[in-house]
Amino acid sequence: MAHDMTGKIAVVTGGSDGIGLATAKLLAARGATVVICARREDKLEAARTEIAQFGKVEAVRLDVSDDAAFTALIEDVAARHGRLDMLVNNAMSVHYAPISKLTLEHWRKDFAVNADAVFVGTKAAMAVMAKQDIDGRQRGSIVNIASTCGIKALANMASYSASKAALVHFTAAAAMEGAPLGIRINAIVPGQVQTAATQDYESRAPDFAAATTRAIPMQRGGEPDELAEAIVFMLSSAASYITGTALPVDGGKAAQLYMPG
Repeated sequence: MAHDMTGKIAVVTGGSDGIGLATAKLLAARGATVVICARREDKLEAARTEIAQFGKVEAVRLDVSDDAAFTALIEDVAARHGRLDMLVNNAMSVHYAPISKLTLEHWRKDFAVNADAVFVGTKAAMAVMAKQDIDGRQRGSIVNIASTCGIKALANMASYSASKAALVHFTAAAAMEGAPLGIRINAIVPGQVQTAATQDYESRAPDFAAATTRAIPMQRGGEPDELAEAIVFMLSSAASYITGTALPVDGGKAAQLYMPG
């Protein structure tokens, strides 16, 4: 089977919908035991039931901005299962507002989830993975979910854009430290993906959202399962010589990121 994950243990944050749910389903279908976490109990249970149709899954209610609880989750999963092979830092927070109306609370919330929690989870996972027997060429793999907004910012999304930029650079720095330990750390950079957050944004700014879609070379937004395929590839041994990269999965949008205008 392509990218066989049999016997692997994975944690996926923000695993109750969108990209996280699609990734968890694919990992479970490939044989991994997947631990998903999210804040809302109802959505979490619905996701657990859906993922269980594909394979082994556990669901834990968690706010990743609770540093101690997130660290404890990583340590608990590793202790109960004897190891942790994969971590997907997918949970996200976004506030749509011009800077004049963006509060410091909004700014701090986006950074708490999009950057601080990625640091906390990565640090805890690296500590666990570094002690594991090496499996093939790696002891563990971490994928952080960034955004094209972290490379080319959008107006009215200052806190989101800045926090995702921080995530991209943190990924590169962490990868340099993880490489000697046999831990690969990469970022996936989605563009416009058809998730609940995207639908919320489109409802707030339909004209701008439509223009954004038209600007994508492939003329459409991505689907969560398309992102999941890229994430699982990056987690797998098929990507054994890839670390420290930020891979755009965006319908060609990245080709325009460094063009003027």
